[in-house]
Amino acid sequence: MKSQGKTVGIYTLGCKVNQYESEAIAERFAAEGLTVLSPTSVCDVYVINTCTVTAESDRKARQFIRRAIKKNPQAYVLVTGCMSQTQPEAVAAIAGVDYVCGNAEKLSVVDEAMALLKYGKKADLPRISAPPPDARGFERMTITKFDRTRAYVKIEDGCESHCTYCTIPAARGSIRSKSPEDVLAEVRGLTVGGCREIVLTGIETASYGKDLEGYSLIDLLEEIDKIPGIGRIRLGSLDPSLIKAPFVERLARLHSITPHFHLSMQSGSDRILGLMKRKYNTRMALAGMELLRAAMPSVQFTTDMIVGFPQENDADFEETVEFVRRAKFLMIHVFPYSKRAGTPAAVMSGQIPEAIKHDRAARLSAIESEIRRDILNSLAGKELPVLFETFENGYATGHTPEFIEITCESDIPLHAQTHTVTVTSNDGTRCLGRLNDYCPRQERNDHE
Repeated sequence: MKSQGKTVGIYTLGCKVNQYESEAIAERFAAEGLTVLSPTSVCDVYVINTCTVTAESDRKARQFIRRAIKKNPQAYVLVTGCMSQTQPEAVAAIAGVDYVCGNAEKLSVVDEAMALLKYGKKADLPRISAPPPDARGFERMTITKFDRTRAYVKIEDGCESHCTYCTIPAARGSIRSKSPEDVLAEVRGLTVGGCREIVLTGIETASYGKDLEGYSLIDLLEEIDKIPGIGRIRLGSLDPSLIKAPFVERLARLHSITPHFHLSMQSGSDRILGLMKRKYNTRMALAGMELLRAAMPSVQFTTDMIVGFPQENDADFEETVEFVRRAKFLMIHVFPYSKRAGTPAAVMSGQIPEAIKHDRAARLSAIESEIRRDILNSLAGKELPVLFETFENGYATGHTPEFIEITCESDIPLHAQTHTVTVTSNDGTRCLGRLNDYCPRQERNDHE
C-alpha cells in the first residue's frame, strides 16, 4: 500500500472545536495506516486546520502553511478550517498547497491525502472544496483517544448571533447539534477508555439543541450525568444569556458538572455590548453569576474581553474595568479588537488607534492578575481535590473542579488520579500544595 510507512503532521490553530476536529482527523489518518507525528517533524502529509477570528490568526495560518512546505517541499499540504472557508482562493494561491477545504467536510482531507499518496505527485493546481459550511448538516466525527486526562467533545457547530465584529457565522454557518445519541455514545466510550474529564464544546455551546425539537443543553447534561463511571464534565464557552434560574437549578443537581464556567462576555460596557450586538448586558451577566455562586459556592469564572472596539471611549473602558472587578474572573483572555473585512464593525466610525488598544489590554491584564492573585490567596490552607495531568522534574500538576491549577511534589506521576491537596502558597498564577492522601513509593516500600 502507498500509505505504508507514510506520516502526517497536523497543525491546529484556534478554538477547542478545531482541536477536537484535528483529533478526529488524526484518528482517521491512523485508521488508514499513516503514523501521526508532531507537525514540526518532516512528514509526507501536512494538514493545517486554520482559524480566522483575528488578523493575527490569518497571519499564523499562512506562516504554518509555508513552514510545512519549507520543512518538506515534496509533502502533500492540505488546508482546512475557517480561513479556508472564508478565503479559499487566497489559501490556494500559496505555492505548494495541494487541497483547500472549508468546514463542511473536514474529514475529506483524509480521503484527498490518500488519493494524492496513491497518485504519487503533488497537484499541478490545488483543488478547492468550500461549499457553505452548513451544506452537509452536522459532520459526523468521533474520537476515542485523549491526551493526559482531558478530552474535548464537539457537540455543536455554527452560530447565528451575527455580532458586528465577527466572521464566524460566515465560516461556520447555522446552528447544528450533534445528536444526543452520538454525544452519549462518544462520552461513554471515552469514559470506559479512562478519560476523567470531558469538555463539551461548540462554536456556540449554549445553542445546543436549538435545532432539536424539545431538547436542550441541560437535557443532554442530565443524560450524561447518568453514565456509569462518568468523571468531570466541563462546559466550553457559554453565552451569559443562558444563565437563568431554571437552567441553574437543574445544573446544580448534577454530580459530574464542574463549578467552572467560561462566559463569552467580550465587554463590560453596556454601550459597547450594544454596538457589538451581543444578546445580554452586564446586569444580566452579573445576575447569572450570582445565581451560580448561590448554587455552587466554590464556582469560578473565566472570560474573554475585547478592548479597543470602535467608539470605545475612556468611560466605556472604565465600565469594563469596574465590571471585571465586580465579577472577579479567575482568568481573562484579553485581546485588542481586530478589524475583520466584511463585518459591520470594520467600517464603523471611531476606530481606535493601536497604541490605545494595547495600553488598555495591558491595563486590563494587570487587573486580571491582581484578581487572580486575590482568589489564589483566599485558598491558602484549604483542602481541594486535584485531578492530575502532567509530571515533570518531580512535580505533578493538575486542576481542581473550579479550574484552579495546582502543583505538588511527587516521586512518581499521578496521571489521571484525583488526590486531596492542601494549598500552601501560590505564585500568582497557580497554587502550590501538599498531597494529603498519597503515600510516596519509598514510604510504601518501608511499610511493606
